[in-house]
Amino acid sequence: MAMSGGKDDGSPMMEMNTTPLIDVLLVLLIMFIITIPVATHSVDIDLPVPSDSPTDNVDPVTNKIVLTQPGEIIWNGELINENQLVANLQETLNFAVEPELQFQPEALASYDQSAKVLNIIKGSGVSKFGFVGNEQFRTFDKQ
Repeated sequence: MAMSGGKDDGSPMMEMNTTPLIDVLLVLLIMFIITIPVATHSVDIDLPVPSDSPTDNVDPVTNKIVLTQPGEIIWNGELINENQLVANLQETLNFAVEPELQFQPEALASYDQSAKVLNIIKGSGVSKFGFVGNEQFRTFDKQ
């Protein structure tokens, strides 16, 4: 009975037998898989330290910036310009507890104006910042 490529006349095969090579490669692959350290997908978070003073009664102050379609900046319901925005942001950094800053552009607000205001906020050093009202721009229907 002839193997692949061999002849029945008894002449030696001229092809290399790759079966042992494949076996060795599979063993090496299994060994590499076993020796690879387990990848841990963790996010390090600094949790607050418990304190003796109750903080449940503290009502956090929030400031809200709304951008309108005509390009107006509204700070807590009052119309302001970019210079007043910078002054208000610097003033909030001087509080004992930094108030949260909420940013809510209207649906048809200028993208350029939004980018300018976000750059002002980023440059001010505000650390408590969030986007609000994004749920009004959902495109799918709840069922």
